[in-house]
Amino acid sequence: MTLSNLAPIPELYVSHESAQKLKHEAGNLPSWDLTPRQICDLELLMNGGFYPLKGFQSEADYNGTVENMRTADGTLWPIPVTLDVSQAFADKVEPGQDIALRDQEGVILAILSVSDKWVPNKANEAEKVFGADDLAHPAVNYLHNVAGPVYLGGPITGIQQPTHYDFRARRDTPNELRAFFRKMGWRRVVAFQTRNPLHRAHQELTFRAAKEAEANLLIHPVVGMTKPGDVDHFTRVRCYEAVLDQYPASTTHLSLLNLAMRMGGPREALWHAIIRKNHGLTHFIVGRDHAGPGKNSQGKDFYDPYAAQTLVAEHQKEIGIEMVDFKQMVYVQEKAQYYPVDEVPEGSTVLDISGTELRRRLREGLEIPDWFSFPQVVQELRRTSPPRSRQGFTVFFTGLSGSGKSTIANALMVKLMEMGGRPVTLLDGDVVRKHLSSELGFSKEHRDINIRRIGYVASEITKNGGIAICAPIAPYTATRRAVREMIEAFGAFIEVHVATPIEECERRDRKGLYKLAREGKIKEFTGISDPYEAPTNAELVVNTEGMDVDYCAQQVILKLESMGLIKA
Repeated sequence: MTLSNLAPIPELYVSHESAQKLKHEAGNLPSWDLTPRQICDLELLMNGGFYPLKGFQSEADYNGTVENMRTADGTLWPIPVTLDVSQAFADKVEPGQDIALRDQEGVILAILSVSDKWVPNKANEAEKVFGADDLAHPAVNYLHNVAGPVYLGGPITGIQQPTHYDFRARRDTPNELRAFFRKMGWRRVVAFQTRNPLHRAHQELTFRAAKEAEANLLIHPVVGMTKPGDVDHFTRVRCYEAVLDQYPASTTHLSLLNLAMRMGGPREALWHAIIRKNHGLTHFIVGRDHAGPGKNSQGKDFYDPYAAQTLVAEHQKEIGIEMVDFKQMVYVQEKAQYYPVDEVPEGSTVLDISGTELRRRLREGLEIPDWFSFPQVVQELRRTSPPRSRQGFTVFFTGLSGSGKSTIANALMVKLMEMGGRPVTLLDGDVVRKHLSSELGFSKEHRDINIRRIGYVASEITKNGGIAICAPIAPYTATRRAVREMIEAFGAFIEVHVATPIEECERRDRKGLYKLAREGKIKEFTGISDPYEAPTNAELVVNTEGMDVDYCAQQVILKLESMGLIKA
């Protein structure tokens, strides 16, 4: 085996002196404020994690990657790495121009020399890269509802790396890891990629993989962006640190990877293998359903559970990394130890706890057995996931104007305050318009901004253990989904569709708005001249026609009780 995995890898940074000069010059360039995902991508472009890419992909490289997993010069590269921007910004930039790329505090991280500007076929990208143009896939939803409509490509000049204030000693660039392996005399190193806390099955799997490959072990968890709803990286890293002493210190190292995952299954596994090769690794563990996003909109898995292993095995020689494939590990009760699922002795009792079951046990404060996880990990998870009856949550009412949202929301607020235990905040559409969004109009863009502001405030209330009740019209599915993701990072989100028919809403018309909309005096009025996209999977649907408010509020209370959010 060559020792090329230990030699330094090219980076895209300029010298300190040049960086100071460029930073000064870049102050006059048009600048783009990077999104969290773009910052992750830029960091790995600059530090060599995405070698041999020299910047955000050109249109030709992007097309090759999408169509056949190869850039224009034939290099294997399975996932597009592009800079998506808004239409307004794209209109101000032409190929041949330089732009400054800034972090969210305005610090200039790099200069992009724009070589290409194009409008991608996102449906085709979804289909080819992720296997389906299905919004249930987090990356496809990101593509259509979060990413900008125009892509920019071109080489990068790195000025400085993004600043991380957390776990600094645990973060290594590819060259820092290669230097560490050189210093330790490690020639064969196997990487374990994870976005979940480590439990006993993972420990068993990593021990076996290192033994099989006769290699040292690098635990290499992703701390950039993972799947919405995953355990936050702060908790996960504390969990990893809590179990490090279960591994021999002389043969195991923990390093954090600031990657924005796409949950792209087989293609993503291949991408992970290339990234690990760049970090100086010789072997890479690919598990069952590697980087799988879960179920599609038909309730079936997006990818075959072993498709990732097949694809990586096909290309491992070309990449220059050896795959260690592993089946799912399960606990055999009679033997009191873990076995790969296909090696379980016949007639044995197999015990396993799925991720969903683990979350349920945490949520309901139930026991998590010692055979499944380490006491230190369970303790850490319980700190950040208290039982549901002590967590914050958001009740989000959506429906047409005049459907009865605000009235039920008020009644619910009073009932919850009567119960006590958690602070309750009502974010009513009209009140928010007055205090948070007084400068906004009623165009689609402004209504979106308004709902996202409500979502942000509700997520902060939820994060801090309170109850947020929101009652905007919120007519668009994509915006409601974005708000759900914002809130579910911290607690439960209960969408209540107040499905009162438009005829009844118009008959009530307390503010006379429907009349004005019918006369054309109010433009873009939901239900009349602008669509209302009714939720298809709300937690609860109520119709206030012929029902009194108290009954409707009681339905919500019963739903909260059934979810364990309030004590019956």
